[in-house]
Amino acid sequence: MPVYSLAELQSCLGGTIRGDGEVRLSGVASLEHAQAQQLGFLLSPKFVSLARTSQAGALIVPETLDVDLPQPCLAMANPHAGFAQAAALLKPEPSLAAGIHPSAVVAEDAEISIDARIGPGVVIGARARIGARSQIGPRCVIGPDAQLGEDCLLHAGAIVQHACVLGNRVILHPGAVIGGDGFGLAWQGDGWLKVPQTGRAILEDDVEIGANTCVDRGALDDTVIETGVKLDNLIQIAHNCRIGRHTAIAACAGIAGSTRVGAYCQIGGAAMLLGHVTICDRVTVSAGTFVSKDIREPGVYTSVQPMMKHEDWKQNAAHLRRLDALVKRVRSLEEKLKEN
Repeated sequence: MPVYSLAELQSCLGGTIRGDGEVRLSGVASLEHAQAQQLGFLLSPKFVSLARTSQAGALIVPETLDVDLPQPCLAMANPHAGFAQAAALLKPEPSLAAGIHPSAVVAEDAEISIDARIGPGVVIGARARIGARSQIGPRCVIGPDAQLGEDCLLHAGAIVQHACVLGNRVILHPGAVIGGDGFGLAWQGDGWLKVPQTGRAILEDDVEIGANTCVDRGALDDTVIETGVKLDNLIQIAHNCRIGRHTAIAACAGIAGSTRVGAYCQIGGAAMLLGHVTICDRVTVSAGTFVSKDIREPGVYTSVQPMMKHEDWKQNAAHLRRLDALVKRVRSLEEKLKEN
């Protein structure tokens, strides 16, 4: 287990040390449960009283915090991000042994970097490529012609289908499926005909995909998840979608086909986006919101209505759009009544 002094963490993370920089730390924990060898963090002054009683060996705190604390502190402009970096240093991901596990099934013409780590039960298809220092966990499947960049981390049971592309430092959590067929069907009179999905799924650098989340391959063009996107668990990204850089999407959201989500967006849990919708940059969609048309201006958007019969919903929605005008008319009538 790695051990860092607070001064050594400061040399990696930046910030300013307050107190003893030689305190040794070997883990991270909450203020309530931290012990003397663990690092805690304080985001807000409202938790100062809790920090004073914490047994943590040191704390990361906001640089604007102007109070005395019993522990040595590392003051940072962004303490949350600093704590995340510290946690990565003090509690690194478990690592597989270097090389290819004897139980892995690897195609003869697959290209595996010499320092990649391929776990037990992994299947790697023909002409697939695995970049330097990438780690493929137990029972993962990498399809034919798939490409993984450098420093990727695939947890147990993740699947990358044929011809899909992952950039550098991509993380797939257990059960994630990249490049499954999109839901493409054509009605032929008495049943559905499957439409071949010939595009790919492309994940750019620093993308993270949560457990059991699915990113479908494109029908013709590619599905693209841009740099730095973070997807939570149990999310569906349908074929031909494009998710802009550094967007974050919470659990159980569903995004229908050919939707475009801009950069730096935040989409709350269980939000639903209709197909062929375009959302501009820097939009926040609240949890449970249904987006049925384009959003062209940055901001926060929210809509939650109870289920009702479709015809009732259409009538109520029409009235709701005129609600502001109706309120103004009622106020005007009330003022006239007062005058009389």
